[in-house]
Amino acid sequence: MDAATTIIIASSSSSYFAPPRLARPSSPRFPSSVRLPSSGTSRAPSVSGISRLDPRLKSPPSTPRSLRHSGCQIHGQTVTSDHHDELVKLGIIPSLKGTKTDQRFPYVIFCAPPSRTSDYPGDVRLAALSWNGEGSFLFTSSSAPYDCNDNGNCDEDSPVVPIGRSPRTDVLLKAEAVVTEFGGSVIRLAGLYQADRGAHSYWLQKGTVEVRPDHILNLIHYEDAASLSVAIMKKKLRSRIFLGCDNHPLSRQEVMDIVEKSGKFSKKFEGFTGTNDPLGKKLNNSKTRAEIGWEPKYPSFSHFLGVAE
Repeated sequence: MDAATTIIIASSSSSYFAPPRLARPSSPRFPSSVRLPSSGTSRAPSVSGISRLDPRLKSPPSTPRSLRHSGCQIHGQTVTSDHHDELVKLGIIPSLKGTKTDQRFPYVIFCAPPSRTSDYPGDVRLAALSWNGEGSFLFTSSSAPYDCNDNGNCDEDSPVVPIGRSPRTDVLLKAEAVVTEFGGSVIRLAGLYQADRGAHSYWLQKGTVEVRPDHILNLIHYEDAASLSVAIMKKKLRSRIFLGCDNHPLSRQEVMDIVEKSGKFSKKFEGFTGTNDPLGKKLNNSKTRAEIGWEPKYPSFSHFLGVAE
């Protein structure tokens, strides 16, 4: 990704980088589409795209930083100009969604959530059309499509929810199909988090939450989601599906026990009161790690909060 042009596309609102599943409780941020030009160009690389500034969906500030360290100039395309000052501070040249350009780029990463558009697969297709077929096109999706809700084990090869069963997973699977049709790759991300963003932060704000405490969830730090995305893009693979998680699934109660143990949060969580909502899944992305040659900076939520045993 040296001497290339990158475009980051996301939406300018409060949910930037996390899987749609955690978008409700809270997830991470990340840009929504990154594109880079041919490696043989002598000019400075540039990036442009759309970015959503919230902990829920798909594009953390870590991504632009990772790309900047790769020598990329970043252009961020957003739905509104609300966060353009923040993007400039991150080294991103902002523009609004719909800005016309005839440029085609060798590297594109799409990280915008489906919640702000009526035609998500169509938006993904538009991003794909800005890819010149070289380098990589990567779509940040969610682990929600994996068909498991009994706290069972799940990996890259596990079956997905059939089309037609759930509108929420339908929109993701249809968008993924567009990506692989163009030869792009997909990374299905677990719940994104950082100190002040993620499910734990949402639950602390609420105090008491009407969901069951034994539901298993899966996490990945924003920085790790960004570094894994960049590592996948550098491989220049075609029509592949990868999984992003820290391989340390936790129950909701375990997450909040770790928060309490860390002593780093002033608010007190009261508890979970639900009993009948669905269970989760235990994600493992060992195959992705082996193929990409990647390991997370934060191997678990407890490591991040400094209470790992």
